[in-house]
Amino acid sequence: MRVAVVGVNGRLGRALAEALENAPFTGTRGPIGWDQPELDLDALTESSAGAFLDAERPEVVIHTAAWTDVDGCARDPQLAMRRNGTAAGELAAACARRGIDMVFISTNEVFDGRRTDGIGYAPGDKRNPINPYGAAKAEAERLAIAAFEAEGPRGRLGIVRTSWLYGPPGNDFPAKIAAAALKAKTAGEPLRVVGDEIGCPTYAPDLAEAIVELVGADAITEAPARTAVHHLVNTGGVSRADWAREVLRATGVVVDVVDVPGSTWTRASTPPAWAVLQPTPLPSGELMRPWREALADAAPAIARGLTGA
Repeated sequence: MRVAVVGVNGRLGRALAEALENAPFTGTRGPIGWDQPELDLDALTESSAGAFLDAERPEVVIHTAAWTDVDGCARDPQLAMRRNGTAAGELAAACARRGIDMVFISTNEVFDGRRTDGIGYAPGDKRNPINPYGAAKAEAERLAIAAFEAEGPRGRLGIVRTSWLYGPPGNDFPAKIAAAALKAKTAGEPLRVVGDEIGCPTYAPDLAEAIVELVGADAITEAPARTAVHHLVNTGGVSRADWAREVLRATGVVVDVVDVPGSTWTRASTPPAWAVLQPTPLPSGELMRPWREALADAAPAIARGLTGA
């Protein structure tokens, strides 16, 4: 199977490329990788996307590329919509017209996060984003669904929503928390971390393996639907403050962590307070593993990043 990864140099794209290299269904040639500057989200059209598809002829396209700076998106909503919304729609239209399956990576931020019943958002729940990043992703979902529905029986669409993604190459929440904890310890101060945002920390290599399982099992969509939405997260919800405590425990950094409200810091973007997704079973019938187990595997790399080793 010919699989193309859009955004192959990003956090999830790298993990997917590695997982696909080891997947038996990609053959000796492995996956196709597309990224900037060759494939420019700011200028992507259905025609230019089609040129990539016609040259490489993939059977499945996994679209991971996005502008993930949520505060940057809030400062420039028009650019956020272009990069994260309409560009995905153009790619989806090109795929649908050619009967090529597509997996689009989306986010918990298509929901407003105002849920108070303690239940994770289900795939069928109504989208209601509260910030430009989420609005652009929600529009991308809408455009992709419309594109595939318009093209008859050929091609299928899978939407994969995830939350709080982290992992190699670092510069993520765990790495930043560990570094901030060392500074706080040196200053003799506690580490202040937001305690009123709850989500599902998701390890990029785990998410990549789950997506590869979907593609390899030919389970992008469930017949007779043309489109299926999957919530793929490491299971269990946790506050950012408690996630930080677990990061520090796993990396051996000892410092007090104090819960503070998100309003402590002024941000351009408004993050959803409840970022928990109800996980979707994989084709094997299992869920992705608990977030603490995944973090235990990630911890050695986080700790090495502190020492520069």
